Amino acid sequence: MPRTVAELVELLVLEQLELDLFRGSQPRTSAQRAFGGQVMAQALEAAYHTVPEGRMCHSLHGYFLRPGSTAAPIIYTVTSPRDGSSFSSRQVEARQHGKSLFVMNASFKVPEQGLEHQWPATPGVPDVDNCPPLSEVLGRRSAIHAAAWEDEWGALDVRYAGDARKGDYTSHAAMQVWLRTHEQLPDDPRLHQAMLAYASDLTLLGVSTVGHPVEFMSADMQIATIDHAMWFHRPIRVDDWILYDQFSPSASNGMGYSRGRLYSDGVLGVSTAQEGLIRVIDHDGRPARG
Repeated sequence: MPRTVAELVELLVLEQLELDLFRGSQPRTSAQRAFGGQVMAQALEAAYHTVPEGRMCHSLHGYFLRPGSTAAPIIYTVTSPRDGSSFSSRQVEARQHGKSLFVMNASFKVPEQGLEHQWPATPGVPDVDNCPPLSEVLGRRSAIHAAAWEDEWGALDVRYAGDARKGDYTSHAAMQVWLRTHEQLPDDPRLHQAMLAYASDLTLLGVSTVGHPVEFMSADMQIATIDHAMWFHRPIRVDDWILYDQFSPSASNGMGYSRGRLYSDGVLGVSTAQEGLIRVIDHDGRPARG
């Protein structure tokens, strides 16, 4: 994955092949499967290339159909079902080697003033200065060394703020992280939205395994994001500290369902929801039976 902020920004610069057709590059990475957050961010960038100036994405819903390879670029096709006086809708399909990897519906609108309220963040979250890098925590919990995590996710500064492992896991699976880019970004709200789409996929599915006697990235787990949704409520910058407040209302049928809220200085900027495969497998590779 991008080691630097410059590499992450470059990853989101698409090549336009023809009208409504774009090509996304791949980062330097040791991973064989394309990161879902990358595909989603590039799909959002592709959609933005076709949206009238001044309209901002307020929601997107994506389905991951099959894993993508990091050895080849991804092709994005955008269709435009409607451009109204206030709203624009876009559909994006990501393809690789002739097969569909990901489909997304996104809606854009002209900003306006109106009624305002928001749900507060979970109280008692430690200040970012008192939180260790997420790479250190993951390095202690998994076979992957912390330095490897830093190498793969070097563009982002992610701090672990805690989870519900010491509480009643089955009724309250939750985790909080602080995140931001290591360097300042341009004043482009579309870029910040794409960066938020990228970062929002990093930890969300893992929340659904908090408290269970498994390690999310271990060989005993088969994991894959199936769908991901985002609602952009207010503009926030991804180069400022953001609290990603995440919780999992349910895990069943080999699937984990997680939700998240991203706050900047107490302002709720984005809400997320995700469901994915969290299948526990036994040592001969078959799904474990309860």
